[in-house]
Amino acid sequence: MPLPTVILPGYLESAIAYRQLEQSLQQSGFPTLTVPLRRRDWIPTLGGRPVTPILQQLDRTVKQILQQYNASQINLIGHSAGGWISRIYLGEKPYLGRGEVQPSIYCAHPLINTLVTLGTPHISQERWTRWNLDFVKNNYPGAFYKNVRYVCVAGKTIFGVRRRGSWLAYSSYQLTCGKGNTWGDGITPIEAAHLEGAENIVISGVNHSPRSRGIWYGSPEPLKAWMQYLA
Repeated sequence: MPLPTVILPGYLESAIAYRQLEQSLQQSGFPTLTVPLRRRDWIPTLGGRPVTPILQQLDRTVKQILQQYNASQINLIGHSAGGWISRIYLGEKPYLGRGEVQPSIYCAHPLINTLVTLGTPHISQERWTRWNLDFVKNNYPGAFYKNVRYVCVAGKTIFGVRRRGSWLAYSSYQLTCGKGNTWGDGITPIEAAHLEGAENIVISGVNHSPRSRGIWYGSPEPLKAWMQYLA
């Protein structure tokens, strides 16, 4: 029987944007819940502040689905920032954000069979996100936990150049990996979306966000390319 599956939304995104993906997974036999985030739930994390409120909601959702289906493990899907936040959740190192007194420790990797990251920037040059991403990179480099299957999905859709129509991509890629002239999904460059030791996938023509025009990672056709890796 397919494992229960949890979806963690991307930065400043709400659960409602992932309803189609959730339904598609359910129709394919995967009992699925999306962490019930609202856009305003991200406000305490702005400016590079700790993502503790998101980790807490993720933990509640994981425990809920484990109990609901009497399961010992799940699949975890993290879109965009949800991918690297999921890597914090897997870890056993105390996560103590700036200004926090009580560290968070989840050590959830025994509960996760497969972690899928969709368009996740696993590195960044942007000063507001570097503290959190450096914490992940330094403590859990690459596909860190050998008991977890890491699947990192990138999009090859827009090549960043300094001209109308691709300026946003160029700027976002440059902030993420240090160069704008590269391929990505319009927000995350391919080289930032992959991890050493993971099963790294590139899908052509997918946009970064579920709210984008056209198709994104969770649309029916791209979904076929990575759903096969779920346990």
